[in-house]
Amino acid sequence: MLDNTVVNVALPSIQKDLRIGTSELEWVVNAYALTFGVLLLTGGKLADLFGRRAIFIVGLVIFTGASLWCGLSGGAESLIAARTVQGIGAALMNPATLSIITATFPPRQRGMAIGIWAGVSALALAIGPLVGGLLTQDISWGWIFFINIPVGVAGVLAARIFIDESRDTSREQRLDLPGLLSSAIGLFALTLALIETNNHAWGSAVVLSLFAIAGLALTAFVLLEAYQRIPMLDLSLFRDRQFSGANTVMFMVGLAMFGIFFFNSLFLQRVLGYGAIKTGATFLPMTVLIIFVAPAAGKLADRVGPRWLMGGGMLLLTGSLLLFATLDAQSSWWNILPGLVVGGFGMAITMAPTTAAAMSSVPVDKAGVGSAVINSMRQVGGSLGIAIMGALVATTVSVAPFNPLYASQFVPGYHRALHVGAAILLVGAAVAVLTIRKVQHAEEPQRISEQAVEA
Repeated sequence: MLDNTVVNVALPSIQKDLRIGTSELEWVVNAYALTFGVLLLTGGKLADLFGRRAIFIVGLVIFTGASLWCGLSGGAESLIAARTVQGIGAALMNPATLSIITATFPPRQRGMAIGIWAGVSALALAIGPLVGGLLTQDISWGWIFFINIPVGVAGVLAARIFIDESRDTSREQRLDLPGLLSSAIGLFALTLALIETNNHAWGSAVVLSLFAIAGLALTAFVLLEAYQRIPMLDLSLFRDRQFSGANTVMFMVGLAMFGIFFFNSLFLQRVLGYGAIKTGATFLPMTVLIIFVAPAAGKLADRVGPRWLMGGGMLLLTGSLLLFATLDAQSSWWNILPGLVVGGFGMAITMAPTTAAAMSSVPVDKAGVGSAVINSMRQVGGSLGIAIMGALVATTVSVAPFNPLYASQFVPGYHRALHVGAAILLVGAAVAVLTIRKVQHAEEPQRISEQAVEA
């Protein structure tokens, strides 16, 4: 999670040092986020098949090695390639964490446990911009990746000591390579098409061809998963209205918020003239709120259900983006603060209950795949969100980032992206209210029956 935000603060420094354009800069973020999102299902399947602790450790080793490569990169191609490998490690590691929690805690405690998981994730989000700013401004942007290495080594040792192994023993398992390839090609083509709208018209042959490839590949993926004997993604999971609703909400959060985080960092540095450290510190009120509120929101979801928490959280996020849309080149930190506070409460109240709602809808032996789906919805939504918001910002920008006219052109496109993001979140609030039910703790009736027999 640290790498979802630590890079954003360093983007202007990376762009200046490596002399790369906006499209390449987007791929520094998207190469990681898209690979992460595309391979999460595979990571979840491998965790269920070979053991969640084992796959967590393998993913952490790959992630740590790729972090070293990122820090040593001397050009855009090398950095994007390293970020891709880093995404592979993250995709193996991330589903295992949530499925380990699901396999460890009973349903009546799972919301609180997932809330703590979300709070710890938010801690990484909170320190990411600040640490990234300190390292970028005082040392070099490469150190935002080198800092992962001691954390990775410590994580491998801790996993060997503290985590018990668990896996899916329910029935035959195998990898679904056709499903993996079709989903990867479809999502890659879709994201590339959106990014290419920065340089080509929407009706150009390049953009339309990429959209066509994406449509064909994603259609093939759905058909393959529907008719294969042992698919990578069991589509029957989506027959559960709550599982489908929770994943739709998570996709919309990623779609709206990841792109905004990306362009908020550019707004603060390119338009308001903030340094890397000040940019990182600016986000602290939002992320610190998530740290403290997310565990409480998860615990409350155990008691009252996630439905209204998710709906209310999405409304708060909508309000947050509308507040950001009032900012311009004359805005001060006090003008930014209300959007950060409202957004912090909104993210905390949304993320933990949404994750708990999705995970409560899948059997424990499918926790790896269930975890992979909810995480891939967030990551793929985030990748598409960065591309979509980038396309919206690009509609008003016709000069290079270091041109004096850039700030005046950036702001109208930034506002347009924020308004679209707010509309997406408003739809997500309606989806949450209409699809989510109160979580039923399935083991409680069984415990009552056992107590009656004993009596």
